Amino acid sequence: MKRIKITVMRMACYSDLMEQYENPHIEQACNMSLGQTFVVENCQRPEGMCHSAWETLLPFVRELAQGGGNFFDGWMLNPHSAMLSCNDGFRPVTFLVEVL
Repeated sequence: MKRIKITVMRMACYSDLMEQYENPHIEQACNMSLGQTFVVENCQRPEGMCHSAWETLLPFVRELAQGGGNFFDGWMLNPHSAMLSCNDGFRPVTFLVEVL
């Protein structure tokens, strides 16, 4: 299996949506930082990677690790990569997932 690199590319925060819909008891929903990188070995979640984000990224990580790619018929300039976001609608984090 190929090694995969995951890089935190963007972090957004929609305070208007949080104020209107989120339970205020959530203190720290995300511990990612801009530019942070993770290396994936054997499709195992890297230490420190958010569990929820990992579940979103895993199908793409698995496909790239097995030599696949070219998602959605040429969506990415580099066919051995994907730009993905976690499912947090209040604080979405965007990740670049690529083969090393």
